[in-house]
Amino acid sequence: MMKTFKPAVAAAAVSLAMLSQAAVSAEQFFPIPSFRVGPYGANGQSFYGGFIDYLNYVNMKEKGVNGVQMAYEECETEYNTAKGIECYERLKGKAADSAGPIHVMSTGISYALVDKSAQDKLPLTMMGYGRTDAVDGSVFPYAFPLVTTYQMQASAIIKFLRDKNAGSLEGKKIVYLYHDSAYGKEAIVALQAEASLNKFNLVLIPVAHPGNEQGAQWLKIRQEKPDFVVFWGWGVMNQTALKAAQKVGFPRDKMIGSWWTGSEEDVIPAGDAAKGYMAATWNVSGKKVPVIADIEKVVYGAGKGNLQDKDKIGTILYNRGVSAAVVSVEAIRKAQEKFGKGKPMNGTQVAWGLEHLDMTEARIKALGATDLLPEIKTSCSNHEGSGKVKIQQWDGAKWVPVTGWIEGNKALIHPLFQASAKQYAKEKGITPRDCSKEK
Repeated sequence: MMKTFKPAVAAAAVSLAMLSQAAVSAEQFFPIPSFRVGPYGANGQSFYGGFIDYLNYVNMKEKGVNGVQMAYEECETEYNTAKGIECYERLKGKAADSAGPIHVMSTGISYALVDKSAQDKLPLTMMGYGRTDAVDGSVFPYAFPLVTTYQMQASAIIKFLRDKNAGSLEGKKIVYLYHDSAYGKEAIVALQAEASLNKFNLVLIPVAHPGNEQGAQWLKIRQEKPDFVVFWGWGVMNQTALKAAQKVGFPRDKMIGSWWTGSEEDVIPAGDAAKGYMAATWNVSGKKVPVIADIEKVVYGAGKGNLQDKDKIGTILYNRGVSAAVVSVEAIRKAQEKFGKGKPMNGTQVAWGLEHLDMTEARIKALGATDLLPEIKTSCSNHEGSGKVKIQQWDGAKWVPVTGWIEGNKALIHPLFQASAKQYAKEKGITPRDCSKEK
């Protein structure tokens, strides 16, 4: 019998929460414009629960980073861009001297904060979302779309589908069913480029927020009779799509979604309609990942876990939140190596740390985070650092990886966002940094 998740309420969702009960002399402050309520609240609960649990874990396990304790304050955005800006403005003053990377988990909010965070010299970390062209650090010095981007993910999905079809998609029809927002639109240019290169017919079908009405879209899909549906959903839109696919008889193993359509929150409410469905990911689910098991032992064993619903521990989005916190803490650790151990790092220093990450397989293993992240190596000219994904499939009870790491077509995709970054710099009057001089 599959277990249905109950709504989780964070122990400290909207108020200042210091992660150590004892007074500390040095703290690294994380401003967290999060969302725990609203149509996407279940997703935010899992992600931010994992994120904050890892900060707490570092404090309890290591006594912070070289003695510097991790602290945070959450502000509820409800995944609303205007509220996201309000939360950022409310929290940024507290991050003036000590700033952990900011994770808003919203492409719309991140778009709105790219210029603001650069002006305030605060690092905006968009792990698997946000502006793809921010990979170009010469134009976006404080924005970090780490691990991989929507465009590289779309390219990797096409590569996966091509390989499944004897190396060719020529003459095939692919529907792109997407959340009609900045998030959903980000991948279109990459899919259009792939369609031109691989000679398949691409059909674009948007779905209005929040996505619980899709009758017209699935009627069109039934009429189009595509070979595959590439799916860019979020929140309630995902389970709605899976149920609609079952209703019109479209095979779920011909649907492949983005990493924001591939969590337990997406498939369990859809029941049998989700079985066979595939989605991209950069992290596995489960508690076999050593750091996840240790968080449960150390943090929840001491009664200091962020989530009331412990069933979420080890889920895709919980583990993804841990992965985001791992990268954030590693950036602080890296910054301390250059600017002084045992001291809180300011936004500029943490941005330097994010830009000089070198997370090898050995380092990821040492952190107990194997399978939570691919290797990441960033630079001034590459704020993505990886670009790799895996494909997983829902077997009716759990997510099962069905591939190793897949890298999209960099030769096709990178020039797209580089051109976009160049145009952005021209429009904004930005003089790009000379990355050849950056160390």
